[in-house]
Amino acid sequence: MVVLSGRAVNRATLVRQMLVGRVDVSAVEAVGRLVGMQGQEAKHPYVGLWSRVDGFAEGDLDAAVEGREVVRATLFRGTLHLVTAADYLRFRTTLAPVLEAGLRMLKERAEGLEPAKVVKAAEKLLAKEPLTFTDVRDGLQQEFPDVNERALGFCTRMMVPLVIYPTGTRWGWPANPKFTPAEAWLDGKLHPKPVAEELVTRYLSAFGPATPADFQTWSGLPKAKPVFDGLELEQFTDEAGKTLYDVPDAPRPDPDTPAPVRFLPEFDNLLLAHAKRERIIADEHKPAVFTKNLRVKATYTVDGLVAGLWTAAKKRGVATLTLTPFGRTTKKTAAELEREGSGLLRFLEPEAKTYEVVTGG
Repeated sequence: MVVLSGRAVNRATLVRQMLVGRVDVSAVEAVGRLVGMQGQEAKHPYVGLWSRVDGFAEGDLDAAVEGREVVRATLFRGTLHLVTAADYLRFRTTLAPVLEAGLRMLKERAEGLEPAKVVKAAEKLLAKEPLTFTDVRDGLQQEFPDVNERALGFCTRMMVPLVIYPTGTRWGWPANPKFTPAEAWLDGKLHPKPVAEELVTRYLSAFGPATPADFQTWSGLPKAKPVFDGLELEQFTDEAGKTLYDVPDAPRPDPDTPAPVRFLPEFDNLLLAHAKRERIIADEHKPAVFTKNLRVKATYTVDGLVAGLWTAAKKRGVATLTLTPFGRTTKKTAAELEREGSGLLRFLEPEAKTYEVVTGG
């Protein structure tokens, strides 16, 4: 069996993630290639697309959202994702067990909760108009006064197929958005049966080569090995001797393929899509990126690996990108980071008067 070096695995993943070079595709096609982008906050996918799509403009994604070609909804791992409308309708049923299993997190707060009744009541409420989850909880509390209001809201979020209602504000959605029934918004029906095999091949096309455990980490679906075994996949071995699976004829570029510096947003799925993440980040740097309160900080890559953190802010007309490197930065890399970072700042703060890229402590 062919052994893939760590660098070979890195480059294979980067090229599928459109991070070896920006790709000339539409925002909708890019989101589809990535099988969704985690979107805990509305801005994150915009930044992720800016780093991946040639000539990407904020309005490109705005138009896709307004045209109902792309939606933001609870999906993979029970978290908010930006996905194409087609993928939401196709895979929501496949991922339903993951979402329903999330109710176990409620523990003692689930006392008295009858999910089927709550789902029916929530669907009735949301059929009238888009609602924030505060509104949903308030409405359900009137019908189920003895049930924990957070449990009522969480049950609705996990079990009722909903998308976030766009408002035309910057980055597409406000901080406290309204939700609306997915099928009505998209004028389509959820695929009636699970299609886990199809989801595996889509995952490998975006994040492979990878293991069943990697797929489980990304999707939240358990017991993936039998699904992998039932597909015609290529097999390789990594340097630790673990079997990696891949779709036939997937791109696996030369390990020496150059990888430019790139800026990734908070919660980028590239950092969350594998059980072991050494293909993109060294173990010693994980504590600086993955926080105890479950945040995933914004990072930048150098030669294909996470090399530091970044933050951006605007004050009195000055937009500043602050870099926090994990180690020494060469002059050549510093110049690349300043060039790429200046472009990111102009994307984030187009009305700023001046732009600065600085290195913090």
